[in-house]
Amino acid sequence: MVWLAGAIVLLWLARGPVVLLVAALALCVPRVRWWVQDRLHVSRRATAWAAGVAVAACGIVLVVPDGWLPVPPAPGALAGPAYVGRPASPHPVATEAPQNPHRVGGTAAARPGPLGLQPEVETAWFGLQRCGRLEVASSGMVVATCTGRGGPELRLVDPTDLVPVATRELPDDPTCAGDAFYVDDQDRAVVATGDREVVAVRTSTGDDEADLPTDATWDLKPYVPFGDCLVDLGPDWSGRIWWVSEQGLVGTIDPSSGAVGVHDLGEPVRHGLVVDPDGGVYVATDDAVHRLGAGPDGVPVVGWTAPAEHASGSAPVLLDGGTLAVTDEADGRLQVVVLSRGTGEQVCRQAVFGEDDGATSSRLAALGGSVVVTNNHGYSSPRSALLGFTTSPGIARVDVVDGVCSERWSSDQVSPASGAVASWPNGLLYAWTKRPSLTGVSAWYLTALDAATGRSMWSVRTGTGVLAGSDGSELLVGTDATVWVGTLSGLVRVRDRA
Repeated sequence: MVWLAGAIVLLWLARGPVVLLVAALALCVPRVRWWVQDRLHVSRRATAWAAGVAVAACGIVLVVPDGWLPVPPAPGALAGPAYVGRPASPHPVATEAPQNPHRVGGTAAARPGPLGLQPEVETAWFGLQRCGRLEVASSGMVVATCTGRGGPELRLVDPTDLVPVATRELPDDPTCAGDAFYVDDQDRAVVATGDREVVAVRTSTGDDEADLPTDATWDLKPYVPFGDCLVDLGPDWSGRIWWVSEQGLVGTIDPSSGAVGVHDLGEPVRHGLVVDPDGGVYVATDDAVHRLGAGPDGVPVVGWTAPAEHASGSAPVLLDGGTLAVTDEADGRLQVVVLSRGTGEQVCRQAVFGEDDGATSSRLAALGGSVVVTNNHGYSSPRSALLGFTTSPGIARVDVVDGVCSERWSSDQVSPASGAVASWPNGLLYAWTKRPSLTGVSAWYLTALDAATGRSMWSVRTGTGVLAGSDGSELLVGTDATVWVGTLSGLVRVRDRA
């Protein structure tokens, strides 16, 4: 009986949940069920030993520090390909996008990512922690905001072995996502906390000081009411910190004096803000897109407002030619809307994906004068992509030429929640994708698409099971030609084999 149970377990690990279904159906046959019942009477000791081994293994896992073990795979290791496609050749994207001088390393899209040369996947298990947002410090250390049962944490992760070298607990508010932060030009993680403060934390790990020490704190409780949350924050080209809250408050912080200025848009905000070199700050609310700037006293002033038909599913993104792009819904279709940064006038709009089959909650990816949008229709939580189920397919590129929007290509790749990020030097887009499976296997991949044609160049499997899903975590093009993403249980890094 032990050998039979072992064989079923091995088949389950190799082929996934369908093996258990077949075994359950077999037990419906009386002769098979009687045979199993007879054998169970003589296998109790072996069963007890197996249960003891399983309990001991679980106990060991609980005491092992975070990051020392890989993310455990779910059944179905042989049910799908580990790698498909072929390596890509670099085809740089021409863009005039400037780099913000007050963000360390500038824009992540300006870094080269992996080309698919025997890509290797490395994972780090953090228990049941989702690391929703990642940045890279000048030292190469990865800075992550992670949230689990114990609340939000700021982690500094060694990029060599993926082990956290420093962890700092952050004030918690269960109603706030806790992912709003960036790394500034002083290598500080500037974080919006759940108790309505903005904290600048040094990412130094010297032996003569505490891990992730506080460098500055700005208290926004006098300006942000209880029950409101900070959605995003970022620096403008002068170094002033801008922030936006769920209830539509937009504010500034002068890092040197600590002075705070606030303007109330009076409209709910669900996504981040973006800043351009001319001092414009763009916020998409549930009702409109607003351009703001700082007045002489630092208080935000609205420059223009462009009404929207429906709530934007993503933050604005800057495009070449003095434009920006957002998403909207009209006539049952997801629309990419391009606006003039100077006046807020609509330049053009283009419908993408099918009727009543398009929606997005992911960040848009800029490609010079073009924008890429990912279809997240049908995704509401990790349950939406359980087992072999997937959401609606679609990744599309929209070009803006002479004031006219047109869909250049559309891919049928399925990216349930995390969207796509660009690597301008390589001319590639990286998406966190999932393949449908009739055997019930939940297999996740990092997929590289040619930015010019939309062709899927290669995909590498990064994990299986619900813990390998990202639940909306943002992908990051890191240093040394890497791509990172936070899953529901830790971190994943993909890079070309040296």
